[in-house]
Amino acid sequence: MCPPPDFQSWVPAVERIARDAGELLMTRFGSDIAVELKGEVDLVTEMDRRSEELVVGRLTVEFPGTGILAEEGWRSDDTGSGLWIVDPLDGTTNYAHGFPTFAVSIAFERAGVIELGVVFDPTRQECFSAARGRGVTLNGRAVHVSTRADLGASLLATGFPYDIRTSPRNNLAEFSRFALRARGIRRAGAAALDLSYVAAGRFDGYWEEELAPWDVAAGSLLVTEAGGRLTGYAGEPAVIRTGRLVASNGLIHGAMIATLADSPSDPKHSSR
Repeated sequence: MCPPPDFQSWVPAVERIARDAGELLMTRFGSDIAVELKGEVDLVTEMDRRSEELVVGRLTVEFPGTGILAEEGWRSDDTGSGLWIVDPLDGTTNYAHGFPTFAVSIAFERAGVIELGVVFDPTRQECFSAARGRGVTLNGRAVHVSTRADLGASLLATGFPYDIRTSPRNNLAEFSRFALRARGIRRAGAAALDLSYVAAGRFDGYWEEELAPWDVAAGSLLVTEAGGRLTGYAGEPAVIRTGRLVASNGLIHGAMIATLADSPSDPKHSSR
């Protein structure tokens, strides 16, 4: 049996791909671009697709034999060599409106485990990177989660689902509860960056549901490698395909889970 790859050695190549995709996005940022609706408030732009073509094309050449799962439609099977999970433009609505908070997110999953994650923010030229067991870097400098232990003194992040206008699981009840218990909440519209900021200690915690794997695959590894904790809403082990995640510095995690347990949209209230 062949030994597993040294995923840390893959990181520079993946960083280059993410940076190149980010620079492509910046060539049209702030200009008129073609926008389509995938849902009532769910957008896709021509640049989502162009960024995905760049990322997928480069990954296919540099890491032949691996599978691809990408947001805008690219799918190739995982034959056992692993699967790249790609969000070519996380924060499409922000991008389309000229709001400078968006990122390229690339993760590698092998046997159900995220082994590598890179998130690049082209507006700030910040690249968050991790290989499992090797910690997290921001532009090559090691970063860690915060040490804040009081939810009342914590800055949190969250987001809302695209079907917020019609779904009862719209995060509004949870948001209201956290707003009364935390120091502040930010809703920037890019899950990959929210998780990256938890890893870097800028946010103390994050929660959200109705998430897709490409939204959180890279960021979830960043959080755990930076010393944080990642679970489902009830504190169960996190799975990126369940759509619900709680991420924190670990110190406020129990308080976050308790706050979510009070919410009417928690599964124990679902029959009401």
